Amino acid sequence: MTIKGLMLNNLKGRKIFIFFILASAIYLTMLFITIEHLVFLAEGYKPLDMLPLGYNQEYVTLLLSKLGVSGRDYYLTRQLPLDFLYPAFFAITYSLLFAYLLKKVGRIDTKYFYLAYLPILAGAADYVENLFIIYFIKSYPAITASSVNVASGFSVIKSVTTSLYYVFLVVLVVLFAKNYLFSKNKSSTAHHTR
Repeated sequence: MTIKGLMLNNLKGRKIFIFFILASAIYLTMLFITIEHLVFLAEGYKPLDMLPLGYNQEYVTLLLSKLGVSGRDYYLTRQLPLDFLYPAFFAITYSLLFAYLLKKVGRIDTKYFYLAYLPILAGAADYVENLFIIYFIKSYPAITASSVNVASGFSVIKSVTTSLYYVFLVVLVVLFAKNYLFSKNKSSTAHHTR
């Protein structure tokens, strides 16, 4: 079965809502617990996952140096396990949500469906980024500029595809709301003219 086929077979509001709750719970745990703790340990330096415009070799080395042995271990054993769960939940949740809304506005069989793949692309880039972070932690302090450039590229791909997705999602939500309100007004007008 294709990815599109899988999506179309799972366009149930309740299922999407459950995935949304799980994705949000993982994200909020990272944001307010593990990432916040890493920033504290690194004296204000943000983890690589939180740098949407990318980073360079100097930043990576400095961050890992500031974290120290225990901070690098925390990154590896607390933050990254959560960040290996999150991209999958993000990809599933937001791809299904986009397809669900497309179906509701009658555009499921159009080229707009390809936009539902953006969260999957962002999730894949996030996984590659995570693998590089593991590599950096394990190989510290021997971190090469070329590996950082590749990792940074995937971080930028992740942030660009995520940002694009949210722009298109907002447009789709507005279209959905407009259709919903229009159909509601139409039905109430029809009811009053009887």
